[in-house]
This record gives sequence, structure tokens and C-alpha cells, in this order.
Amino acid sequence: MTAPSNDERSLFTLIGELPDRVSDLVRAEIDQVKAELSYKAKHFGIGAGLIAAAAFVGIFLLGTLIATGILALALVLPAWAAALIVSGVLLLIILILVGIAALNFRRGSEPLESIESLRRDLDMVKGTGDYDRD
Repeated sequence: MTAPSNDERSLFTLIGELPDRVSDLVRAEIDQVKAELSYKAKHFGIGAGLIAAAAFVGIFLLGTLIATGILALALVLPAWAAALIVSGVLLLIILILVGIAALNFRRGSEPLESIESLRRDLDMVKGTGDYDRD
């Protein structure tokens, strides 16, 4: 038997490194999934906090609207107009907070890219996958 040539030796080396490379790929994909889930949880948390803030400001809006109604019935003077302006400002704050919260909820509900990537990688390793990476 003759000693393997450099070409054969590099092939054997590559075959020997294959399990380590697959393990590294799976580890990297898992780390990416963890990072994406953390990102999504953060945006859901921000969205929930902003909804809570909007509800808190909504309590003040309700109080202001009640005061506006009382002032409007008691006096037909500019005092009720001032209360109505304050109500409008509070309503604007609520709309802005809810808009930002909705944006964060949308960001948090986007599909995970790394899970699809992992599925494609596993399909390719099995030999059943579509090799076209969009």
C-alpha cells in the first residue's frame, strides 16, 4: 500500500472536519434564533409598556372630558374651551403612543429568518432541499 498523496490527504482532512463544521453551523443558527427571539421580546415589551402608558394617559383624558362637560354645562364661557383643548392634547398623546406601540408589535411579529434558514440548511444536508437561496 502506498502513502496517500497530498490531494487524498486534504480530502480525508476535509471529511474529518465535516462534523465540526456542521456543529459550528448549527450552533451559529441557534445563536441567531436566540438573538432574534430576544429582539422580538424586547419590541413586544416596549409595545406593551406604551399601551400601558396610553391607558394611563387615557384616564386623564376621561377626567378632562368629564370636567369639560361639567364646565360646558355650568358656563357657556371660554373655560370649557380651554378644557376641551387640554382633552385634545391628551388625545393626541394617546394616539402617538398607540401608533408607536403598534409599530413595535408589528416588528415583534415578523417571521424568524433564522428558522427558515436552518430549515433550508437541514434540507440541503439531507439532500432534499432547494439549493436556491433567495
